[in-house]
Amino acid sequence: MTGLEVAAVLLAGLAAGTINTVVGSGTLITFPTLLAFGVPPVTANVSNSIGLVPGSVSGAVGYRRELAGQRARVVRLALASLLGGAVGAVLLLVLPAAAFEAIVPVLILLGVVLVVAQPRLSAWVARRHEAVGGMSAHGAWWVWPLVLLTGVYGGYFGAAQGVLLMAVLGIGVQESLQRLNGVKNVLAAVVNAVSGVIFALVADVDWSIVGLLAVGSVVGGQLGARYGRRLPPTALRALIVVVGVVALVVLVLG
Repeated sequence: MTGLEVAAVLLAGLAAGTINTVVGSGTLITFPTLLAFGVPPVTANVSNSIGLVPGSVSGAVGYRRELAGQRARVVRLALASLLGGAVGAVLLLVLPAAAFEAIVPVLILLGVVLVVAQPRLSAWVARRHEAVGGMSAHGAWWVWPLVLLTGVYGGYFGAAQGVLLMAVLGIGVQESLQRLNGVKNVLAAVVNAVSGVIFALVADVDWSIVGLLAVGSVVGGQLGARYGRRLPPTALRALIVVVGVVALVVLVLG
C-alpha cells in the first residue's frame, strides 16, 4: 500500500470507530474506502469486520458508566448477537462471491435510508418511551429474536447495524437512550468479534488493512464515547449519506 492509501485507511478507521460508537454506520465509510483502492468486495468486507472489532470494544468500554446495572440484560442479548453474527458470517462464506456483490448495493442503500431516517426513528422511540410503562426489564418478547436477526445482518455486512439495534432496543426496552446506546455498542462488538474470528480462520483476510483499521477504530471509539455527543448530528449523517451514495453509484456503474 502507498503512503496515501495507508493514511486514508487509517483515517477511515478512525472515522468509523467514532461513528459506530455514536450512531452505528461506520462501515459506510470504511467499506467504500477499501473498494476505492481496488480491494475485492468480499476481502474488503471480512478485513473490515475484523479491523473494526477493537473499535467496537473501545466504544463499549467508553460507555461503561451507562452499562452499570445492565449486566443481566447485556448477557441475555449478547447471546442473540453471538448466534446471529456467527450465522451471518457463515452465510457470507458459503454463498458465492457473486451473490455478495449483487446484494451489497441493496444493503448499502438500506444503510443510507436508515441513517437518513434515524432522527425520526429516535423521535418516535422517545415518544414511545414516554407513553409505555410496566415493561419487563428485558424488554418485549420480540427484542431477543430481532437482535438475533440484526446480528445475522451485521455478520454478513453490517452497515448501519447500530441504527437497527437502537431502533429495536429503543422500541422494545424501557430504558434511557444513552444507556441503550451502551448496550448497542456491546452487542455490535459481539457481532463483529464472532464474525471476525470465523473470518480470521477461513477467509481471505488482508491483515495490513485489519491493522490500520484496528488502530484507527480504537482511537475513534474513545473519541466517540468522549466527544461524540457533541458532534452536529446533521453534519455527521450528511457525511455518511454522501459516502454511501458514492459507494452505491460506483458499485452499480462499475
